[in-house]
Amino acid sequence: MAISETDLRHLRRCVELAREALDDGDEPFGSVLVSGAGSVLFEGRNRVRGGDSTRHPEFEISRWAAANLTPEARAAAVVYTSGEHCPMCAASHGWVGLGRIVYAVSSAQLSGWLSRWGAAPAPVAALPITTVVPAAVVEGPVPELEDEIRSLHRACFAPGAVDASPE
Repeated sequence: MAISETDLRHLRRCVELAREALDDGDEPFGSVLVSGAGSVLFEGRNRVRGGDSTRHPEFEISRWAAANLTPEARAAAVVYTSGEHCPMCAASHGWVGLGRIVYAVSSAQLSGWLSRWGAAPAPVAALPITTVVPAAVVEGPVPELEDEIRSLHRACFAPGAVDASPE
């Protein structure tokens, strides 16, 4: 399935949420849950700065969906996110039975940026979502948003880094 204008609109909102997180002193990740009918059901951003490293927006979406949606509604929903799910979030997505995932940048992209900038790697392995949830329907990365998201992550994880090469 190709990325649609609707997908891009929701992903742009994820980038706005990631920017809000960064502006609040948190890591720049944002996510949106959209019903099968196209209604925004939940929005979230990273809230890990307080010390609870499980406060990822994708994990919050899974918790909210489990408490508020039927299994059928969860399966029809779409999760949009600025960055590909970490293994914890991917597992929660799979256990709750959420539908399609659309992400702007991949875990591999983020890991590569962190390495190039000399920043500390994430504490868990950067695995593709489908390694954790083999039946997941996943779309991404979305090149149109890569530069903006890379700049948010550079500001958070390597503020003094020079990134002459976007690759």
